[in-house]
Amino acid sequence: MATLAPNPPDTQGQESRSQRKPPKTAVSTTALLPNWLRAQSINVTRHAAALRPFKREEFGTGAAAPSEGHIQVVTGLRRGLLKMSHAVHESIADAGKSPSSRALQRVVTGKDRAHRWVQGIEKIWDFYFELFGQRQGQYAEWLLGCDRIAMDCYQAAYTGLGTARSIPAPPPFCYMKTGFAPATIRRGIRMRRLGKQMNPFPLIQLPYHRLVNPWTLGAVMHEVSHNLQSDLGLSRDIPKRVGLRLLDAGMGRSVAAVWVRWNREMFADMSALLLGGPEVVGSLMDVIGRSPAAVFAFRESGVHPTPYLRLLISAEMLRRLGFEPEARAYRRSWTKIYPNPRAGTIPRSIIDTFPGPAPWQWTPCVSSPTRRWETRASLK
Repeated sequence: MATLAPNPPDTQGQESRSQRKPPKTAVSTTALLPNWLRAQSINVTRHAAALRPFKREEFGTGAAAPSEGHIQVVTGLRRGLLKMSHAVHESIADAGKSPSSRALQRVVTGKDRAHRWVQGIEKIWDFYFELFGQRQGQYAEWLLGCDRIAMDCYQAAYTGLGTARSIPAPPPFCYMKTGFAPATIRRGIRMRRLGKQMNPFPLIQLPYHRLVNPWTLGAVMHEVSHNLQSDLGLSRDIPKRVGLRLLDAGMGRSVAAVWVRWNREMFADMSALLLGGPEVVGSLMDVIGRSPAAVFAFRESGVHPTPYLRLLISAEMLRRLGFEPEARAYRRSWTKIYPNPRAGTIPRSIIDTFPGPAPWQWTPCVSSPTRRWETRASLK
C-alpha cells in the first residue's frame, strides 16, 4: 500500500519568519535618565500635595471644634515638606542639565529625605485627624469643658505673675484615650507619633472613665500644671533650687537626689491644689489609692513620689493653706487605710524626711515669688 511521503521542511517559511523578528535595540541612557528624573519630580510633588491642610469647618462649627490656632499650627507642620519638595525639584533641574553621578546622587538623596518627611507628615495628619475628629461626636461637650478648665488654670497662673506676660497660644487641647491614668504631652516635645516633629500645643490625655466621673477631673489641673512649669521656664530652676535647699538643710546627697527626681510630679500636685482647692486631693486619692504593696512601693528611678508620701504631702499643703478640717480628714483616712509604711520598700532615710523639712523646701518654689514666676500671694 502506498504511503504519503512526509512534508519537507519549510525552510522558506522559517526564513521569512526570522526576517520578520524585530531587531534588538539598546536602551538609550540619554533618553532614560531625563524621563526617570521627570518621574521623580512628579512623584514627590503629588505625594506632598496629597497631604492636604486641615480646614476648621470639617471638624464642626460649634464651640467644641478645634480653634483656628490649633488648625493653623498643625497645618504649618507641612511647610518643611513643601520646602524640601522644592529643593528636590532644583536638584532634578541641575541633574537634567549635567547628569553627572554626583548630581544624580544628590537627586536620590533629596528624594529619600523627602519621602521620609512625607511619612512623618502622614503620621501627623493621622494623629491630629483622630484628635480633632473627637470634637464631632458625643464627647465633644465634655472635652470642651476640660479645655475651659485648662485655660482657666493658665489665666489664673499668668494673672498672678508680677510681670505681664501673654498666655502662650494655642491653648491646651484635651482628648480622650483608653487607659487608666491621665497624661500630657507638653508643647515643644518631639513625638515619635509625629515623626519626631515637635508638638505645637499642650495635649491633655484623659481616660474615658474620668470623663464620666467628673469628680476625678482634678487630673486636668495636675496635667496642665506640668505644662505651666515648662511654659513659665521653671523646668530647670525648680529642681536646682530644691536640691540646694535640701543640701543646705543637711540632707544627704542620696536623699536630696530622690526629692529632686520627683520635682515635676510634686510641682504638678501642689500647683493643682492651689488651682483647684481641697477636692483635688480627693481626686489624687482616687488615682493612687491602690493595694498596700503598690502604695508602699519605692521605685529607684521613678519620677512619681511614693504614693504613701504623695497623699500626705498634699494633705499637709492643705493644712498650710488654712484648710485644717479637710487636711485632717484626708490624713486620718489615708493612714487608716495604710497604717504601716515600713511594711513596704520605702527606704527609711526617705520615710524619716516626712513630716520633716524635705517636702516643704518646695513651697517657696510653688507659691512664693521667684525670679521667673512671681506670684502675688505667698504661703506664710
